[in-house]
Amino acid sequence: MLELLTGSGMAMAAGLNAYVPLIGLGLLSRYTDLLALPAGWGWLESTPALVVLGVLLAVEVVADKIPVVDSVNDVLQTAVRPAAGGIVFAAGSASETAAVADPGSLLQDWQWVPIVLGVLLALTTHTTKAVARPAVNTVTAGAGAPVVSAAEDVSSVALVLVSVLLPALVALLVVVVVVLLVLAVRRRIAARTAGPLRHASDGPRLPG
Repeated sequence: MLELLTGSGMAMAAGLNAYVPLIGLGLLSRYTDLLALPAGWGWLESTPALVVLGVLLAVEVVADKIPVVDSVNDVLQTAVRPAAGGIVFAAGSASETAAVADPGSLLQDWQWVPIVLGVLLALTTHTTKAVARPAVNTVTAGAGAPVVSAAEDVSSVALVLVSVLLPALVALLVVVVVVLLVLAVRRRIAARTAGPLRHASDGPRLPG
């Protein structure tokens, strides 16, 4: 069961930054004893993969801290982050880690399930991020973009480490992310509903 929480945490990290958990898996497997990638996922720790992911991470880190550009980047990342989530869930849940010495075979006969779960979790986190960012930029006149982006980067790194070292905490984080998503979506719907009503109330009035 813990291996599923490891995969879940990795997928949520991918929803914030697609490349942090991919690089994290590769580096941890290549240079530490905290994680060992399973057969079939060893390419994540190869030099070419780490170099390419490092370049993509650098571009993402810069673009996500520039107002307006960050929202455009979120649109482009709508396909990338969920795809990364599927990869890291599948790879992370099958890896030997500091907390999981012998990954179970809960989904051995359903190998597509981890990928689907990872896609959904990453998409949920990504949607929360993408919906909240325009509101942050509007309220702070763009000044909040680099601050929030840096916090998201740190959170993504922290999620990777927690997923490997303390996967039980990921269950609580899943609940938090779902609650934040629901609140963000409800706020966006309320804002869109209030707009037409406000314009209607400002319409021409008949002489009394």
